[in-house]
Amino acid sequence: MAKVVVLGAGISGHTCAAFLKQKLGKKHEVVVITPNQYYQWIPSNIWVGVGRMSVDQVRFKLKKVYDRWGIVLKQAKAVEIHPEGDMENGKGYVSIEYTDESKKGQTENVDYDYLVNATGPKLNFDGTTGLGPEKNTMSVCTYSHAALSWETLQETMKRMQAGETQRILIGTGHGLATCQGAAFEYILNVAHEIRKRKLSHKAQITWITNEYELGDFGMGGAFIKRGGYITSTKVFTESILAEYGINWVKRAGIHTVDPGKAHYENLNGEQHTQDFDFAMLIPPFSGVGLKASNKSGEDITSQMFAPNGFMKVDADYSGKPFEEWHADDWPKIYQSPLYDNIYATGIAFAPPHPISKPMKSPNGTPIFPTPPRTGMPAGVMGKIVALNIVERIKGSHAHRHRASMSRMGAACIVSAGYGSIDGLGASMTVFPVVPDWQKYPEWGRDIDYSIGEAGLAGHWLKVFLHYMFLHKAKGYPFWWLVPE
Repeated sequence: MAKVVVLGAGISGHTCAAFLKQKLGKKHEVVVITPNQYYQWIPSNIWVGVGRMSVDQVRFKLKKVYDRWGIVLKQAKAVEIHPEGDMENGKGYVSIEYTDESKKGQTENVDYDYLVNATGPKLNFDGTTGLGPEKNTMSVCTYSHAALSWETLQETMKRMQAGETQRILIGTGHGLATCQGAAFEYILNVAHEIRKRKLSHKAQITWITNEYELGDFGMGGAFIKRGGYITSTKVFTESILAEYGINWVKRAGIHTVDPGKAHYENLNGEQHTQDFDFAMLIPPFSGVGLKASNKSGEDITSQMFAPNGFMKVDADYSGKPFEEWHADDWPKIYQSPLYDNIYATGIAFAPPHPISKPMKSPNGTPIFPTPPRTGMPAGVMGKIVALNIVERIKGSHAHRHRASMSRMGAACIVSAGYGSIDGLGASMTVFPVVPDWQKYPEWGRDIDYSIGEAGLAGHWLKVFLHYMFLHKAKGYPFWWLVPE
């Protein structure tokens, strides 16, 4: 009997565990280790943040689902990986600390035949002084953060109703932050809610971003077909912000947030301050802090992980200049180069290089988005890792299933306001996620599969996808037919 341990139960880890158990059945053991008792559909946190969904509409308890599937759930935090075991036992294991209230503080070593690191990111609020819900800004990165954002936003709107002008700042809270898409959706939904309450004249809304141009989204921007013509995501983004009356500040790396003031440096090296009454700023991401040791107890963390804490996989980490990178340098199977029974998927793997061009101010401050690895790509990676492990357990030594982000497309629905008759959503697809300028020299991507349309239908499609993906995550009938 083989034992597969999955660290993390986000989109990638949960998808991986589901397919592992479906394909392996009762003959083999699947264990999921995650510090949270809930699965959360993170893309809908923006709607929690504007009061359009409750917390319980975007989450569910994992135990009930895993008990039904036959997956072992350990509510715990993975602390250290021992790929070679120790001097007494040569089998790899993970050291964990329980977060479950009934076992809180207890530790355990969990052995494995195959290990999947799908821990996702650490929300590194400490990377920017004064950033985060416990300090001076809001967040929508978790359901609890989003709920707090809604509580705070309601107070802001009450002041607007009382006649006070309120300054609202939304965007990225660090020079290297990613997930611009989530912040972009949130600012549009906030503007939509303010407009519905006829309070736009009392709102000064500003989008602040580390992107060189708007619409970069950490993937170097894109060209898309829209309404029969080709346009850039820069034009698309600027036009929709202008339509909502939103101002913007780009090429900004926030380094300090005081109460009501965000201090940033721009790419020209100039220091500026943006005042606010309400701010939601996405933090930078880092690895969760996993350590690694070999059989002798020597620390091999720096060999298995990149400096940012994400795990190295089958990618080119040689550090060659950005202009020399090629699409084939991106990982395909997400396997550790040191240990062939360890994989890292979703946000947990270390990208070989940025997708957006790296930029620095004259002071040496890096200000550009880091690569996104969320949503559809994360689910696809989780699935192909599961399928490859299943085939290895059944005797195959090949990795037939591949999911390079330079060969993978992604579809996204950008929510621009929630409403049954006045909602708006922009449906976008890009192929591939990482541009391949050798294969597609004109646009970097296949323009026939890179499209975008906006309208009420897009909003209803996003609502439908919310319930469809929760149906899949809960393992309801024919869940495996729902695409990642």
